[in-house]
Amino acid sequence: MSLRWIHEAAPRWDADKARIVGGAPAGIFDQRYAAMRAGDVAPGEWWRVEDDGKTAGYGWLDLVWGDAEILLATDPVARRRGVGSFILERLGEESRARGVNHMYNRVRETHPDAQALTRWLFQRGFAASSEDGRLLRAEVSRGPRAGRPR
Repeated sequence: MSLRWIHEAAPRWDADKARIVGGAPAGIFDQRYAAMRAGDVAPGEWWRVEDDGKTAGYGWLDLVWGDAEILLATDPVARRRGVGSFILERLGEESRARGVNHMYNRVRETHPDAQALTRWLFQRGFAASSEDGRLLRAEVSRGPRAGRPR
């Protein structure tokens, strides 16, 4: 497996995004993705992960008041092969390069595997925010308090 991280300079909704993000089981992502059409502008910053020339997943980042909301999506045929971890680490690098305080993700209650995903994120340095249910990971300083919300 040889994964490549490719920044999409002017991201547009396309067949691969529709298949991997828009086609995800109900409850995983915001419903707006299912309504997007080919060629629509895809807001935020997008990166495509390719494995031997085939799209294996996506990373998405949106800056919000010094923090970065993230989304990661893996092609179902590429799951359990390290693609999600690859995406998460690349998003961490992108966040740190932008001076982001924390990356965060919200695991929806409607996610069909919410507990397993939350556990996976905790294992990778995320911690629950006591304020709003977000899962945060510190990015500016990855010292002893990394992963703990301020």
